[in-house]
Amino acid sequence: MKFAICNEIFEGWEMDRAMAFAKEAGYDAIEIAPFTVAQHVTDISPAERRAIRDAARRNDILISGIHWVLVKTEGMHLTHPDASIRRKTADYFVALVDFCHDIGGEFIINGSPRQRNIMEGVTPGQAWDWAAQTFEKAVHRAESCGITICFEPLAPSETNFINTAKEAVKFAGEFKSPAMSIILDVKAMSSETDPVPEIIRQTGKDFAYFHANDANLKGPGFGDVDFVPIAAALRDVGYDGFVSVEVFKFDEGPEVIARNSIDYLRRCFGA
Repeated sequence: MKFAICNEIFEGWEMDRAMAFAKEAGYDAIEIAPFTVAQHVTDISPAERRAIRDAARRNDILISGIHWVLVKTEGMHLTHPDASIRRKTADYFVALVDFCHDIGGEFIINGSPRQRNIMEGVTPGQAWDWAAQTFEKAVHRAESCGITICFEPLAPSETNFINTAKEAVKFAGEFKSPAMSIILDVKAMSSETDPVPEIIRQTGKDFAYFHANDANLKGPGFGDVDFVPIAAALRDVGYDGFVSVEVFKFDEGPEVIARNSIDYLRRCFGA
C-alpha cells in the first residue's frame, strides 16, 4: 500500500513544510485540497502550479490527487434544476482535472455533499441524469490526462444523493470509462448496514482510492474502528493503491495526527 495524508490537516503551514513533514513521518504522498491554495483553482497560476509540483519533487513525495474540490466555491451544484448552474459546475470540473494534472496528481475525490443534494421538486432520476451530464466533459478531459475522478458515497446525514458504495459503483459504471471510478471512505462506510470489510469485498475492484479515518471523524487509530480486518479486506480484493488519511477533527494537532495515524496503519497493514 501507498500511504497518503490530506494537507488541510496542516492548516496554516506552507506547502513545502507540510510536504517535508509528511515525508519525514513516513507518508508516500500528500493529497491536496485546492481551497488551501486559492478559493478557485482557476485563480491558481501556472507558476503556482509548477511550484507545488516542484515542492513535491524537492521533498521526494508524491501528490496523490485533490479532494474537497468544491469547498469555498460559489454557485456550483451537480443536480441543480438550473441548467446554467450545471454548465458552470461542469466547466469547473474540467478546470479541476487540468489543475490535478498540472500539479502531478492522479485522482480527483468528489464528495461535496451540499453541492449534490437533491433539491425540492427534483426527482431522484432527474438528479442522477443531471449529475452524469455534469461530469461528462470532465471525464473526457480526464481520459486524455490520465486522471481518475472518484465519486464518494456519503452518509444520509450528509447528503441525499448516493449514500452507498453499491449506488456509487452503479453511477460510475454508467460512464464506461477508466477515468470515472469511486472512492471508499471508512467514516462514510460506517453509516452503512454492512461492516466496512464486507463492503470492501462486495465492491471488489470497483474502487480506485481509499480514505482512512474513524467514524468519530478523527484519524485511524483514534477511535473504535479496527483497521486490521479492513487491511485484510483490501488485500483480499487486490487493492494496492493509496490509503489516505483524511480527518475532520484536529484536536490532537497535525504532528500527532500524522505520526500516530501512519504508525497505526503500518501496524494494521504489516507494513
